[in-house]
Amino acid sequence: MAVTLQRSVEFSMIDMANVAYYPRIYDLAHRFFESAWEQMCGVSYVTMITERNLGFPVVNVTSEFHAPLRYGDIISAQLSISHLGTSSLGWTYRFENQDGMVVWTSQQTTVCVNMETMKKQAIPNDLREGLDEHVQGSE
Repeated sequence: MAVTLQRSVEFSMIDMANVAYYPRIYDLAHRFFESAWEQMCGVSYVTMITERNLGFPVVNVTSEFHAPLRYGDIISAQLSISHLGTSSLGWTYRFENQDGMVVWTSQQTTVCVNMETMKKQAIPNDLREGLDEHVQGSE
């Protein structure tokens, strides 16, 4: 089951062509990623990093840009888990604008790491339980 989050496209994200500059779309995706942890697992990403020393850096990304994101657009992002491994997570992103048009999709793989050593580790069971509820097709 996907979580859905919303944010607007801000002026600082726009380039000279009056569309969101593509690195800003990845920044927006990461903001959604951070926010999703609270809904999925009941813990903020900042708590995971600063108190639990856990991080989930991206190790692989594929994306498609379907239509421009424009200043003032309201982006609805659906995030779900496509793969739940021992230490890795597959994420599916789908961005739609306020008109329901798909503007961006992405598949991303993250790996659970200890933030002090940056070595991979197993995803803790309490997080695994929350993530498992958001695996695609688990409704």
